[in-house]
Amino acid sequence: MLEEIREKIESEIADLTRELNVDLPQRIKIAVEHGDLRENSEYKSALERQQFVQARLNHLSTRMSELSQIDVSEMPYDRVGFGSRVKIYDVAMEEEFDFTIVAGDFIDLDAGHVSLASPIGQGLLGAKEGEEVAVRLPMGERSYRILALTTLPQQLEGR
Repeated sequence: MLEEIREKIESEIADLTRELNVDLPQRIKIAVEHGDLRENSEYKSALERQQFVQARLNHLSTRMSELSQIDVSEMPYDRVGFGSRVKIYDVAMEEEFDFTIVAGDFIDLDAGHVSLASPIGQGLLGAKEGEEVAVRLPMGERSYRILALTTLPQQLEGR
């Protein structure tokens, strides 16, 4: 999980760095050649994109720094946390759901990711397999039973 996130961030950093250092300067140069910059929407658009790319690169650099500080040996072995694969039973809907708890930046709903910062992520945080937890959702409180749990330390151990 950590390696996948690291690779995803590194890939995005590489793409954005190329855009910042190659693509955007070319766009800005072409826009400048068109003349009056006060009324040049291409120039303004390129500058806005440049600011966004710089901000995103700063954010991704911070995320990489945070990832390097995660000590898997300090993570609980038997409780829901970052990177945990969880199978829950929704008591009201009588349905089972499988997902992985991820950081907010890396949600992929098609892959079954739930953000650690989401109501479900927060509600399940620290719970153990077999436990039933009440989670406050926008539509009201729901009860979930944790049927199966594989924490990040367990996943790394099983490599």
